[in-house]
Amino acid sequence: MGATRPVPDLGAALRRIVPLGRPVPPARLRTIRFKLYSLLCLPIAALSVLWVFITGHIVGDYFELRRAVTQFHQVATPAANLASAVQQERRLSALFVSSGVPDGGRLADARERTDAAVSLFHQRATSLEGLSAIGPDTLADVTELERQAQGLGGIRRDVDGRILDRLRVIQEYTRITDTLYAMYDRLVTVPEIALYRQAAGLQTVVRSRELLSQQDALLTAAVLRGSLPGHERRALAEMVAGRRLLLDRGVGALDDELRRPYEELLDSADYRRLTTLESQVLASERLPEAADGWQSLADALGPRLERLTGASQALLNARSDATASGMIAQIVAAGGLGLIAILIAVVLSARLGRGLAQELADLRSAALELADVQLPRVVGKLRDSEAVDVDSEAPPVVITGTTLEAQDVAQALTTVRRTAIEAAVGQADLRTGVSHVFRNLARRNQSLLHRQLTQLDTMQRKTTAPDTLADIFWLDHLTTRMRRQAEGLIILSGAPAGRAWRRPVPVHDVVRGAVAEVEEHARVTVLPMSDAAITGTAVADVIHLLAELIENATVFSPPGTRVQIRGELVGRGFAIEVEDRGLGLSEEAQEEINHRLADPPEFNLADSDRLGLFVVSRLAARHHAKVTLRRSPYGGTTAVVLLPTTMIILPDDNLPPDPHPAHPLAQKPAPGS
Repeated sequence: MGATRPVPDLGAALRRIVPLGRPVPPARLRTIRFKLYSLLCLPIAALSVLWVFITGHIVGDYFELRRAVTQFHQVATPAANLASAVQQERRLSALFVSSGVPDGGRLADARERTDAAVSLFHQRATSLEGLSAIGPDTLADVTELERQAQGLGGIRRDVDGRILDRLRVIQEYTRITDTLYAMYDRLVTVPEIALYRQAAGLQTVVRSRELLSQQDALLTAAVLRGSLPGHERRALAEMVAGRRLLLDRGVGALDDELRRPYEELLDSADYRRLTTLESQVLASERLPEAADGWQSLADALGPRLERLTGASQALLNARSDATASGMIAQIVAAGGLGLIAILIAVVLSARLGRGLAQELADLRSAALELADVQLPRVVGKLRDSEAVDVDSEAPPVVITGTTLEAQDVAQALTTVRRTAIEAAVGQADLRTGVSHVFRNLARRNQSLLHRQLTQLDTMQRKTTAPDTLADIFWLDHLTTRMRRQAEGLIILSGAPAGRAWRRPVPVHDVVRGAVAEVEEHARVTVLPMSDAAITGTAVADVIHLLAELIENATVFSPPGTRVQIRGELVGRGFAIEVEDRGLGLSEEAQEEINHRLADPPEFNLADSDRLGLFVVSRLAARHHAKVTLRRSPYGGTTAVVLLPTTMIILPDDNLPPDPHPAHPLAQKPAPGS
């Protein structure tokens, strides 16, 4: 009650701003918006243009192109070799099944070439470079192709045992080539680029070559046996239709340079004879005599088509390399111009930003000086009751720079600093004045109460009537409690209570004196304690401290319960326990109160319902005692007071008692104690 609200910690509310310099003429001031726009627009515009140009139009195409080239070398080329080897083995296997006679080792050689092609494909497609160029879908196709290639051994055993007919042989090998070409199709996935459109058309031509290879295997074997059953004729019809469709579509997708060799092939006499022979075979139920010329036509057109395809692929690779070189040149040119633009933007931004950063740094330093040095120094002086000169503690803040807003902030900071220091001084003066008022009132009440206690003591000695003695004792007890409340106001004002003893007083007597100042003293039981005494200068404060704790114990416990007090010497002093059997405190409330007892805060008038605990914390801090609340075994609360050894006198010291205490501890022993 004797203190006011503490000086607010304005330093913690101010954040990073401030040093000092010379003022700037108003004509040179600029707004912070102008400087921020100038700082940010140039580099952002330069970087945006450079990023959109390079990333959107060059870099993406370049990396896609490099990825396509890597796919061609690491996957497509070994896949094409594998397709050629499988086609040759398929043709020879169909011939072997149809003829039933040895082929002079040609089939074995073809199988060795196929195995070598499978090994080369696995080596390149699963290399680090190959895996980095293909996506998850293509990788799944590669895995599936390798799985089917592992089944070549079973197909070969069926061929050697003639378990399969020639159509089934062709179909088994065709499953492998179909998976291979499906994987090949996935490699061409970006139709927006002209080169990739040409690659897609070329891939369609390659698929038509595969169908020609299937026709060759089927017809060559049929010519050898002299017959073409109906189911093989239907399969041949599908192959012919698919080959013609794919070849026409693929050639139509190529540009003039790539299309010209294929048009010459389509206009050649051999190709016209081939298409005529296909039509004759499909139109007749028996093989025509002209079918004997099929193998020579297929042997001539197949390799020629493969050579054209290889040349087209080489031409596409050359175009890719040239395109990549052009892209690199564009990247270098755009990067150089962009770098120059960025450097110019950085230089201009650095010049503008350096001045703005210096102004902000000055403001930051000034704010830190106010928050960390000036305000704490002023508050410390006020707490020590020292005089504070507002003008010397709050000089104006001056910064260098030409930013108008920074100058305004500096002026505002100067005003804030002066206002904060003036407010702190005013608060301190008000708190001191209120403390003096309460202290003077409490001193007057204390003096009157001392006189009343003396008068009551005289009246007790003069009367012998039991009823009168009981009434006088009740008034004496009430006056003692009133004196404690008055002393509480004095303690809150920061002054000592006023009572003092010249010699040590036994702890047991001190405890009984505290009990005597409690309204419901009859419920308090003081258990035997260790022999020890408390130094005279601390007796009054200890009595007051214990009385507050005992008062709380009786107030916050049921009327029919007892409050027990025990004490004993411990390693670090003398411990006194005040235990009630009430409802106790929650863990949160108990932790909060213990924190306030260990570290007394500034007294807040709005927190007057805990006045007793604040007085206890003040008295404990004054004598370096420790007060702790904990849960009682009975469900209530136990307050443990640890008095330090500096205020404890042990029995071995044999100090005589004080024959003339300044004020008696209690005129009557507390009943029930």
